[in-house]
Amino acid sequence: MDTGTLDLTGQAALVTGGGGGIGRAIALCLAAHGADVAIIDVIPERAGEVAEKVRGYGRMALALPGNVMDTAQVADAVGRAADFFGRLDILVNNAGGVTRKPFTQLAEKNWRRHIDLNLVSNLAATSAAVPVMIAGGRGGAIINVTSIEGARAAPGYAVYAACKAGINNLTRTLAVELSDHGIRVNAIAPDYTVTPGTSGNFTGPVDESTWYRPNEAQREVIRRRIPAGRSGIDAECGHLAVFLASAMASYITGTIIPVDGGTWGSGGWIRSRSGNWVLPPEADL
Repeated sequence: MDTGTLDLTGQAALVTGGGGGIGRAIALCLAAHGADVAIIDVIPERAGEVAEKVRGYGRMALALPGNVMDTAQVADAVGRAADFFGRLDILVNNAGGVTRKPFTQLAEKNWRRHIDLNLVSNLAATSAAVPVMIAGGRGGAIINVTSIEGARAAPGYAVYAACKAGINNLTRTLAVELSDHGIRVNAIAPDYTVTPGTSGNFTGPVDESTWYRPNEAQREVIRRRIPAGRSGIDAECGHLAVFLASAMASYITGTIIPVDGGTWGSGGWIRSRSGNWVLPPEADL
């Protein structure tokens, strides 16, 4: 029986927001399995650092400093990547971000920024990449990084969650629309994952020595609320991206896969202080 392979040798990928966090991990995991990788990131130093690490795997790399909220820059990045590699097989729509604030305190400029960053950037990259994949005649894999917040209420993150819900539906819809071209579309849905952004490293190069470290009380909250008992690791999303881009996932399209330590599956059940699984308000007992 042909079980497929995780080998991505000869394939070319573009990762948006690939300079840090989950995008960085995905770019490096793709390279480790043979893919050539282009990285677009708003922080030039980060794009360059990841490109250098991709080359360390013996792969071709292209650093593309750019702001994904500018659709022209996104389309240009797709074109430059396709020209540089001579093909484009994998698109990872990873770029995004959020600021917690009640919806009633958001001005129009706030929710438009969230929409441009989290949803429009995805539309722009996909719109530019799909014709390249179709013209190549080899099919392709589009991997969207969404969030479990796209499938549940998210107080304080209303616009962000709406964007992620939109990406979930876009993933399913495009999986159907693009199936005749051999283009598979899937999504990765993380929950809390340790990244530069969640650790206070918002600008400049990724520098783990500067990261904020949760105290014991914060670690206890994470242990109680996440069934796996810990925060996510960015490479865990990277490993799934490799699988979804590979021949081993050739019959998988239109899926949204949580990478969340079981948080979505727990449906609100959390550990009590005594270690039993309970629903609030019992959780403090």
